[in-house]
Amino acid sequence: MLLSPGTGPHDMGRRRKNNPLDLPDRVYAKHGAFYFFHRPTADYPSGRWEHLGTDVAQVKERARRIRQHQDDGFGTVAYWLDEFLVWCKKRVAVGDMAPRTLEDYTANAKKLKDYFGDMYPLGVGPNDVGDYLDTNLESKRAVRANREKACLSSMFTWLIRKGHAGVKTNPCIGVRRNTETKRDRYVEDDEMQRALASAPLMVWALAHLVYRTLQRPEDIITWTERDIVKRRLPDGREVRVIRNDQAKTGAVVDIEVTQEVDDILDRLKAGAGKLRGMTLLHRRDGQPYTYDGLCAMLKRRQAAAKVPSFGYYDLKGKGATDMWQSGVQLEKIQVLCGHDSITTTERYVKQRWRGVVQPNQVKAAV
Repeated sequence: MLLSPGTGPHDMGRRRKNNPLDLPDRVYAKHGAFYFFHRPTADYPSGRWEHLGTDVAQVKERARRIRQHQDDGFGTVAYWLDEFLVWCKKRVAVGDMAPRTLEDYTANAKKLKDYFGDMYPLGVGPNDVGDYLDTNLESKRAVRANREKACLSSMFTWLIRKGHAGVKTNPCIGVRRNTETKRDRYVEDDEMQRALASAPLMVWALAHLVYRTLQRPEDIITWTERDIVKRRLPDGREVRVIRNDQAKTGAVVDIEVTQEVDDILDRLKAGAGKLRGMTLLHRRDGQPYTYDGLCAMLKRRQAAAKVPSFGYYDLKGKGATDMWQSGVQLEKIQVLCGHDSITTTERYVKQRWRGVVQPNQVKAAV
């Protein structure tokens, strides 16, 4: 039974006699592709046909998701957010998107559904996006709302690119995001030492690895012994390096295992025993720690030591700032931090600098 898009089936309740592909209800073939027929609604009095693709397995899965959303409302922002996340998963699978980005978008989508979920994409205007930012500003979620707005904008860009939902413009463009206060916390040496003096080994190790390598703590907690490899340098030296695949940037950076880093690794091996098959940072049962869990443990140590609060990312900023103050070139710090621009690195280190500068001592000609 082949039907042309635009001509609805006469009897949607009657089972098809000829269905060799075992297509789901309301899925029909035409010119080598498959379409899902949506029953008439107030917006589409004659019903609507949705192109599902050509791969039978993918068509059946898409049809299942569409039917799952029937009660929630086909074509709403909630529906398209779910479809957008499916597309993001495909990008992750082929290496075109970092897994962490998908995780962030998934979390952002939950919040966006609460506000925009019942709306249709064509009905979302810049004023709605602005209201969302203002509402979250009042509830002290200004920064999170900015991230969620970015996710919504990416979804609209995807809709335009794919030609879905009739969207031609992105309502997020031109809407000023909430003001963000830059993180400028510089952790003093004494504060770091006091907070980590009696900290559990894994908390101590993560803090020092972040400070020494300037890598994201979420990346560090995934490291295993397999990430420590040998590499021959252009000058002929053979060194051990930690090969880190930066999840956020997609870049791979080799960090030399200097004496300072090796001391941290040795302390981990001495305190944690065999590491084969496990992450360098792991619980007693051998399972890897979660980043949130390690953050909570660090906060408890700071409270016990009566040290002003700081996070692992503040130690990354401290490490970069200390390197800059000791004369390390910004270009090297940039590579470690994974910044696209050296200007970003310069701002990153200088906004934390709390050094003492001398006033103008030039003798004026008076």
